[in-house]
Amino acid sequence: MAKILVVDDSPTQLANMVRICESQGHQIVTATNGMEGVELARSEKPDLILMDVVMPELNGFQATRKLTRDPETQHIPVVLVTTKDQDTDKVWGERQGAAGYIVKPPQESELVAKIRELLG
Repeated sequence: MAKILVVDDSPTQLANMVRICESQGHQIVTATNGMEGVELARSEKPDLILMDVVMPELNGFQATRKLTRDPETQHIPVVLVTTKDQDTDKVWGERQGAAGYIVKPPQESELVAKIRELLG
């Protein structure tokens, strides 16, 4: 299937999203902060990125902005998966270039539907 990069500093959240993605047959690459996520996106060229927002070093909004403005990675859809549930957060995420926004903890059906939608 597809290669998905999951970026989250919470081991529990990371494991949950990896489990959901693997159950759909996807290959998973993981990162535990935004900076590592940006570096892995450039080297691994995933088909999709699931990105937490609240992380050390580089937050998910900053990492998404870097990825969506870099010609090397701008074609990769980024879905923000975060505890930040305010409408202003969603709007800000879209302004950074996010292709989707899911509030944690992600419902498996919602996450799977968004992945399918973005991967075609």
